[in-house]
Amino acid sequence: MMPSTLLYRSTDLRHIEAAAADQPLMQRAGLAAADLASELCADRGAAILILAGPGNNGGDAFEAARLLRERFFDTRVVFFGQATDLPLDATEAFQRFAAAGGSTLAAIPADARWSLIIDGLFGIGLRREVTEPYAGLIRSANALAARDACPLLALDCPSGLDADTGKRHGASIRASHTITFIGGKPGLLTADGPDHCGEISIAALGLDAERLSKAPGRTIAPALFSEQLKQRPRNSHKGDHGNAGILGGAGSMVGAALLAARAALRLGSGRVYVGLLDEHAPALDMQQPELMLRTPGKLLATDLSALACGPGMSTSAQALALLGNACKLDIPLVLDADALNLVAGEGELHVTLATRRAPTLLTPHPAEAARLLDCDVATVQADRLAAVLRLAERFNAFVALKGCGTLVASPAGAWFINTSGNPGLATAGSGDVLTGFISALLAQGWPPLEALLAAVHLHGAAADYLVARGCGPIGLTAGEVIDSARTLLNQWITTTSAA
Repeated sequence: MMPSTLLYRSTDLRHIEAAAADQPLMQRAGLAAADLASELCADRGAAILILAGPGNNGGDAFEAARLLRERFFDTRVVFFGQATDLPLDATEAFQRFAAAGGSTLAAIPADARWSLIIDGLFGIGLRREVTEPYAGLIRSANALAARDACPLLALDCPSGLDADTGKRHGASIRASHTITFIGGKPGLLTADGPDHCGEISIAALGLDAERLSKAPGRTIAPALFSEQLKQRPRNSHKGDHGNAGILGGAGSMVGAALLAARAALRLGSGRVYVGLLDEHAPALDMQQPELMLRTPGKLLATDLSALACGPGMSTSAQALALLGNACKLDIPLVLDADALNLVAGEGELHVTLATRRAPTLLTPHPAEAARLLDCDVATVQADRLAAVLRLAERFNAFVALKGCGTLVASPAGAWFINTSGNPGLATAGSGDVLTGFISALLAQGWPPLEALLAAVHLHGAAADYLVARGCGPIGLTAGEVIDSARTLLNQWITTTSAA
């Protein structure tokens, strides 16, 4: 199983760098970059184009360029400006490069073919739009990498990408590989980050980063919920595995509630009860007859271990009244879809949720998050991490902000980013299946944070499992993810139990 990776924002990294100011971090970064570049471009004497920027990222590039020249690569460095204008460490890196015989160019050679391109223009501090001439260099690097079918290696963070948020600041490098220094960065893993970073590796630069500054975030991995991955005793019965409830399924949207319920059943809930709002709803799910279908009122009177509200629920007056009653139950509560839209429009529910004693879990997509925060979608997407932390605090809830690089936050301020999943999950019903997974784990007694982390990661991993076997991502359906998730969960339990 992949371990969880520590994640740092740029302010955290500045503290680490200051604490390690007596160590040759730039030389170590250049060495790590040169080593990876040598692996990506194994042919002795191959042509490497290096773009060096006006800050410390440029210093990393000069260190790498010096070492690659020593290894007999045909290294060409493009650099604008004066070396004397560089920060102190970068100036010294340039001087070492020049003393070793290196020189710079003012433009990319027009007649060269490249075996590797290295982006050392901007690092983690970029907060503004990339302007000329650097925007032109970025566009050229992307075009040349495509033309020559060569790797494009970004140092620390692809230039043009915000390392904290994953937002693009205009022209942005589309790297095939990113070597990031000291620790992981959230912007590499969410929003536009995954489309621009390629394969990510971390060079710790000889530092114990967490000793210098406790990591505020982590990637989601089974190690974070391994204590819950336990084999069931042979002497067990359905009552030991909880009763999950699903409330939703108004007119023409019954399928959403049934998808969530089927997901809850196949992820191990002992019993699954479904309260359907559609007055013409079926009394039986012919595809999954194990589900117990009933009226919404009877569902809320059932002895439930966990309840999910929202899949296909609608925003009717009836739905609002039912949601108000559901929020008063002293059991773990998952809110998704229309339940979130109802909360966004009803101030009293804000207070009810914020003061609940039992755990509350919210799973908004960006538009739902914007409604809950009374802002627009662009604001949410501009800083997804800030948005999920605000939601967790405002509603005293465990929150998963869905999207590319789903973020999870706890009411205490812990945050996590999921790296599993693929575009196949961008399909109708996908969120309903995730809701069912969360409900099943909660019903089985998992703590709320571990249940949310596991369900989010498993949801993505199940989609990856299918794509690896030729199913999708185009045309992948939400229902197909359910059985793959069941397979993976059992594999994780077997692996953990054997360890």
